[in-house]
Amino acid sequence: MDVAATGTTVKIAAVSDLHCTKHSHGALAPLLAQAAQAADVIVMCGDLTDYGLVEEAHVLARELHGLRATIVAVLGNHDYESGHETEVKEILSNAGVSVLDGESVEVHGVGIAGIKGFCGGFGRYSLGPWGEAGTKAFVRETLDEALKLESALARLRTPQRLALLHYSPIRATVEGEPLEIFPFLGSSRLEEPLMRYPVTAVIHGHAHKGCPEGQMSNGVPVYNVALPLMRRLHPEGPHFRLIELTAGPAD
Repeated sequence: MDVAATGTTVKIAAVSDLHCTKHSHGALAPLLAQAAQAADVIVMCGDLTDYGLVEEAHVLARELHGLRATIVAVLGNHDYESGHETEVKEILSNAGVSVLDGESVEVHGVGIAGIKGFCGGFGRYSLGPWGEAGTKAFVRETLDEALKLESALARLRTPQRLALLHYSPIRATVEGEPLEIFPFLGSSRLEEPLMRYPVTAVIHGHAHKGCPEGQMSNGVPVYNVALPLMRRLHPEGPHFRLIELTAGPAD
């Protein structure tokens, strides 16, 4: 990836939950073109497809064709639905998208670490690894995702660092969703590596009816960029969040 000169402003357009279907031909291209025109980098935080089908990934790849912005993404739970997440990732990678799953990249002098994440709840109400084997496996999934995020963050050396997730690491950005489903929208365990390896901002999706912005306990902003939320809050557009960062030399 190319490195920006010191002091260069890097514009990042963030969106999530595109839920591309087999019938989305032409539906997402205008949004993505607008994002590419506004930004140097497009980041997409999961649920890129609706059922995780190969056909849906091919449609999205065509919607992305010709965009000049660098594109970085993570997958979401919908992208795993049909068991073809490997093929979905390969199709999007062949279309020029850097799909992260515990990896990190440097784009225009900004470091980006990405995972899907998982659920389990927030704070004192987080599910603990106790009882049935199924419960322990559920919690282990979240812990494994947190470890992948920590590994990706540890490799970044840029002053400006972004974390991309599908699930939320904090409760604040899922507020507005039904209380009963909070445990399935994210986990505080995903916040722990973000505290050990500080970032400039965290970006996620998944919570369609959540809150667009919150903060981690150390004050770092967390943005929920789910497309249904963006459309509801800004019906006239743009239906993405634009983030501007000042890039600098690596450590």
